[in-house]
Amino acid sequence: MRVEATPPPSAVPGPLSRRTVLAGAAALAGTTATLAATAASAHATTASRAVTAASGASGASGGSAPETAASGAAGRRARATVFRDVRPFGAARATDLVVVDGRVSDGPAPRGAKVVEGGGRIALPSLVDAHIHPDKTTWGGSWVSRRPASGIADYVAQDVELFHAQRRPVAERAYGLMAHAVTRGTRAMRAHADVAPAYGLAGVEGVAEARERLRHALDVQIVAFPQHGVIRTPGTAALLEEAAREGTIDMIGGIDPIGFDQALDAQLDLVFGIADRHGVGVDIHLHDRGEKGMKAMRGIIDRTRALSLAGRVTVSHVFCLPELSDRELGSIAADLGAQDIALTTVAPSDALVLPIARLREHGVRVGLGSDGVRDSWSPFGNADMLHRAQLLGWVRDVRLDEDLADCYRVAAHGGADVMGLAHADLAPGAPADFVLVRGECLPQVVVDMPQRDMVVHGGVVVARDGEFLA
Repeated sequence: MRVEATPPPSAVPGPLSRRTVLAGAAALAGTTATLAATAASAHATTASRAVTAASGASGASGGSAPETAASGAAGRRARATVFRDVRPFGAARATDLVVVDGRVSDGPAPRGAKVVEGGGRIALPSLVDAHIHPDKTTWGGSWVSRRPASGIADYVAQDVELFHAQRRPVAERAYGLMAHAVTRGTRAMRAHADVAPAYGLAGVEGVAEARERLRHALDVQIVAFPQHGVIRTPGTAALLEEAAREGTIDMIGGIDPIGFDQALDAQLDLVFGIADRHGVGVDIHLHDRGEKGMKAMRGIIDRTRALSLAGRVTVSHVFCLPELSDRELGSIAADLGAQDIALTTVAPSDALVLPIARLREHGVRVGLGSDGVRDSWSPFGNADMLHRAQLLGWVRDVRLDEDLADCYRVAAHGGADVMGLAHADLAPGAPADFVLVRGECLPQVVVDMPQRDMVVHGGVVVARDGEFLA
């Protein structure tokens, strides 16, 4: 594999255009393809991936083997299940939830449909983890003691040490964590997997293997994440290109173009150039605050516009936004909404959680995620998105029922919006992805975090009483 020298800064000053961004990206990646060929390839790949997206996240499936025998269209045998005696969203009166071929139906139950007793439990939409790092986890293994760290570089060094000290491969560790997430009611996740010369594409490949094993129970998008920096770590650009070319990933990542990589234009041109060439999305970690963060945001918005990538770009964490005045926030939110750039938060604190309601006013999609789970960065984390919804309420100091319910909405539908998935809102035609829990009402569920007694994905029970049904 070629290891390139540190690329020169990108640089045509002035308003960005598609041609200038791609020219900078081609120079940085060492590509020799003409811009015309690049554009043609990108359009062809994008069309192909659009077909994939229409049926769910890449590499995942929303259903499983047929469980029931009921008459279907064109002579096909439909899968039909009746979940009897459930209370959608905590309704006062129980009803039957009919599922046909993985979707909620408003018709009567077909003859011969399988019956699952709900026992008066609350039925709620399954949750979406819009930002998680399953490749780093020690889940299911021995306890790991952590050393002090200050700054991303220290954490990265400890990442490498822990990776090489692990006895279990990425695929095994990631599978354990992702299967656990299913038992907690997660229907889909966006998984960031480290890509760096220290471990090549082992993270991406391991998470992809786990995704395949769980395709009947969990939809997964994979981000090739350059945790060690895109420009500051020679060899990373070639690995990102390779990951995108192989077709395993759904998105190319980036990280703090100024504060960590110290190469705003070089990083963004390279990342967006790869995304454009291979028809994948972009999801950039942005921890930088103040003007560094805002300058990066403007660069991301400009390139999204220049390459017509509206709806395919996400920025994660975005710690610079909560610091803004209301006027400044309104201005940047309007620009984000105009380019349909999504954001994710992990609700780390009251000072750093995103101002979700204000962003929504401008049509900005905002999802919630777990972030790291018991890795070198932190001993905490459990891949339980109901717990994360509660944390969101905690850091926002919510008290009212409608605000507690909104925390759940962000964890369920906000993440679905970020990942481009249909809402599993229990409405006719919606994906039959839901959980059954004990309780009085949705706000109480957010506070009490009861066991997910049953988890249903595509109309099939995939977990029961906290245990994954392989």
